[in-house]
Amino acid sequence: MTQHPDLLRLERLDRLSRRMDTAFRVPGIGLRVGWDSIIGLIPGVGDAAAAAPAAWIVYESYRMGLPRHKLLQQGVNVGLDVAVGTIPLLGDLFDAKFKANRRNVGILRDHVERGMRAGTHTGEGALSSHHPSYGGKA
Repeated sequence: MTQHPDLLRLERLDRLSRRMDTAFRVPGIGLRVGWDSIIGLIPGVGDAAAAAPAAWIVYESYRMGLPRHKLLQQGVNVGLDVAVGTIPLLGDLFDAKFKANRRNVGILRDHVERGMRAGTHTGEGALSSHHPSYGGKA
């Protein structure tokens, strides 16, 4: 049995979000942090570098047909993560708890699973040649 294409894409994004937000356990307190928190410690460039994978998750969500209001919610999560992340120490603590990438993959997962249950999600992304709004086959 072939796995649904959106589930494969979702799994890749899920792995990315785990690496960015929960890859490591902090000994003694059990808090999980990822590369986003670690890279964010580098003044200036850290938060900008950590925003690239977050932007990729939002872009892939768009390609997978996530509705605008949910894309906006993802964008707010990334914007909040980046904005608060620029505040020394407080931003790093916020980032370790907020986990914007995990939140955004959760939003996408909910959308994909609901579509599959309803039989409305075709596995074709918004940029696919088979997507009606692109002018390809419907």
